[in-house]
Amino acid sequence: MNMNSQACSSFTIFNFLCPCIILVFMFPTMGSCSCTCDHTTQEIKPKDGSNPIEVILHYKIMSIASVLVAGALGVSLPLVSKRIPALNPQNDIFFMIKAFAAGVILSTGFIHILPDAFESLNSPCLTQLDPMWGNFPFAAFVAMLASIGTLMVDSFASGYYHRQHFNISKQVPTADDEEMGDHGHGHDAHVGHIHVHTHATHGHAHGSANSSHGLVTSELIRKRIISQVLEIGIVVHSVIIGISLGTANSIDSIKPLLVALSFHQFFEGMGLGGCISQAKFESRSTAIMATFFSLTTPIGIAIGIGISSVYKENSPTSLIVEGVFNSASAGILIYMALVDLLAADFMNPKLQNNLKLQLGANISLLLGAGCMSLLAKWA
Repeated sequence: MNMNSQACSSFTIFNFLCPCIILVFMFPTMGSCSCTCDHTTQEIKPKDGSNPIEVILHYKIMSIASVLVAGALGVSLPLVSKRIPALNPQNDIFFMIKAFAAGVILSTGFIHILPDAFESLNSPCLTQLDPMWGNFPFAAFVAMLASIGTLMVDSFASGYYHRQHFNISKQVPTADDEEMGDHGHGHDAHVGHIHVHTHATHGHAHGSANSSHGLVTSELIRKRIISQVLEIGIVVHSVIIGISLGTANSIDSIKPLLVALSFHQFFEGMGLGGCISQAKFESRSTAIMATFFSLTTPIGIAIGIGISSVYKENSPTSLIVEGVFNSASAGILIYMALVDLLAADFMNPKLQNNLKLQLGANISLLLGAGCMSLLAKWA
């Protein structure tokens, strides 16, 4: 229990600090950059003659509320699975819901984030200053490094907590060991033989129990790592896209972003909430993770509104920061969707032994990826 609480608190602190550090570094670079390739957006005046700035601000405030509700609802539904049997992570229906959410996350990485990263890092505003940006696929390179880095974090974190757990287990004396110490100096050789035989039997049973407990602990640690890394990947992208919406100067660009953000915040929240539910965090840690996910994009929108007067989206600094973070986020989300969400569920014996459930999960995956890909036409 001590190891589990240490793992939970360590990951929660890491999960909270990482995006905060990102915001600290992003804010000054976005607000103070100089523009050498500026393209101002034409503000479209509403037909009713109202002030376009006020209308745009109204849409931005409405987007904060919409995205907040969608994200909070999505991440909360799996967490109340005890009261809603259909949303229990062990239920067949939840397999299909989670497959749909994984399809949304996968499409978000491939269709929405990675192309934006290529567009930012291959922008003429960068290639005119340094042809290097156009001669090398930096977006794909950063995405690849992010995927490898996620794998390494996955591996090292799992190994660290496994070693910590098994080292603690070895230091705890068992009842059989204490009994062996009490009777190890018996005078009757025959009685000693009986004790040895008995301890061999109990030792085997105790070893099996330890092995079973170790397996359960290993799976629990793995699920906790998955939920934490997945949230970090989602949060990084949520901050970027929130700032993009907050700095938009056209109603025509805000409307599709609002729909797309609300849609994938809800289903990303469903996927993340399912992982958090399966990880069995303490109530406090669960509430922190759910709240942090729900607030990240609205905070990004609010930051975008605050810096919209000085933010220049086509300045080299902004393009590099946005492109690099979008590439890293895409790499993390693609890895998590394929390896930790889809592979883990689709290789589950429960799914493979049920043809109807397997077909349903595959159809749900295609529907999730297809619906999110369709939104790329407008956002």
